[in-house]
Amino acid sequence: MIKRVEWSENPLRSQQVAFETEVRSQQIQHTENQVTPAPVADSQEEVELNPPPNPNRSVVESVGAIPNQLYERLGLTMPRWLLWIMTVVIGIILSGLLVSTLALWTPLWSNLDRTDEDLGTATKDEVKIPLPGELWSKLSQYQLSRPMNILIMGIEPVNGTVDGSPESFVGKSDTMLLVRLNPSEKSVRVLSIPRDTMIAIPEKGEKGLTKVSDANAKGGPVLAARVVSRTLNNAPIDRYIRISTSGLRQLVDQLGGVEVFVPQSMEYKDSSSRLSINLVSGWQTLNGEQAEQFARFREPGLGDLPRVQRQQALIAALLQRLNSPTVLPRLPQLTRLMRKYFDTNLKMEEMMALVNFGLNLDRDNFQMTVLPGTFSRFSKDPDSYWLNMTGQQSLLNDYVGVNVPGLKPDMRQVPNLKIAIQNASNQPQLTEKVIAYLKHKGFTNIYKVPNWPDTQRQTQIVVQKGNRQVGVDLQKVLGLGQIEVSAIGDLESDLTIRIGKDWK
Repeated sequence: MIKRVEWSENPLRSQQVAFETEVRSQQIQHTENQVTPAPVADSQEEVELNPPPNPNRSVVESVGAIPNQLYERLGLTMPRWLLWIMTVVIGIILSGLLVSTLALWTPLWSNLDRTDEDLGTATKDEVKIPLPGELWSKLSQYQLSRPMNILIMGIEPVNGTVDGSPESFVGKSDTMLLVRLNPSEKSVRVLSIPRDTMIAIPEKGEKGLTKVSDANAKGGPVLAARVVSRTLNNAPIDRYIRISTSGLRQLVDQLGGVEVFVPQSMEYKDSSSRLSINLVSGWQTLNGEQAEQFARFREPGLGDLPRVQRQQALIAALLQRLNSPTVLPRLPQLTRLMRKYFDTNLKMEEMMALVNFGLNLDRDNFQMTVLPGTFSRFSKDPDSYWLNMTGQQSLLNDYVGVNVPGLKPDMRQVPNLKIAIQNASNQPQLTEKVIAYLKHKGFTNIYKVPNWPDTQRQTQIVVQKGNRQVGVDLQKVLGLGQIEVSAIGDLESDLTIRIGKDWK
């Protein structure tokens, strides 16, 4: 039997209607987890207040006489009242041990995180929460039923809080991703949102623009989802995931590290935030602490986009590691890890459907890009990032799931796109050879960038703006090239060609 996970009506989106001019609360209202106690009838109260005579009174009396019998048989000299107190204390201790033992064997999930609506509409099999072993043995039964958008935020450390506690999730978002899963296309698309993106947060007593990274600190995931949704033409946001400081470190360590190419040496130290970064360039297997350094390092004067590129490279490495056969047996442990260091409104069944969807995902159907925009060199903050959605209808439709009336797609043909040439073959003469070849084919907007420090065997076509079809068209012209849809190419380009040793 296949269990198709139906996503419940969006709790975040339903609250957006009431949000027009101000945020009335900065605390998350977890409406899905509220439990309303059933009313108690007056007659039932009368029965409880005036219980009928107990027919087993002799049994109670015999049990109550046990301490007296022990007192007489053991010939104790202590007062009887002290013996009674010791009996009560020992009973409480034994009860506590029993409860603790049961808690250790109880699964980390339960019906408490399911809404009354979910329980009322679920089948009998769904209401009964399976044990962890049963759950993971039936992973293939959980499937997505429709497209969904998930907002993922990596939260900055919050001084004076215990990592993984509710207080540790109230900081600014250091990383923000909008992930769209589409079961009909069997695709996953990731839209990176630079933390310096300028957005409007209407609040009482405060006007003007601010950065999207402030949204979580000012109003939690509900406000963050609202401003992202409004910025992207009321895009639906179905669920959220917030990752604490230790979340990424613990995840990478549980996976046994991730293999990543570090394009340059990275050194940075900030005593106030207790952040120290020291990474050498080249291929290496990063542990959890090093992966956090790789994702958070920020070059001066270049804004947030180079860091977005490294974050996407790290995401690709994590997915490759998750697809390893050695990782699958660890999935239950990873789920428990998420429950501690991840704050989310995803239910267990939904997590199962996401894992199953990811395990069956084709590599070409996993695509990433960055929210289109430019850095303003005229504003007070040169790092501020301003949106530019001109010609981005296809991106909004594919990566967010919205259509904007009047917004046209980019209709430029591949020869008219901006193409960067980057040599990764260790053969300097190939750069000019590729440029001459493309000009001969009618390409008009070609430029070269510094060589890529990692020598590659195969030529790579990096689709910087998220439309895989233009990569396919360029591949036909070149007759070779592995297509990579992510924002890891030259920042100014539409496409980046990294020349490999296979170019003849």
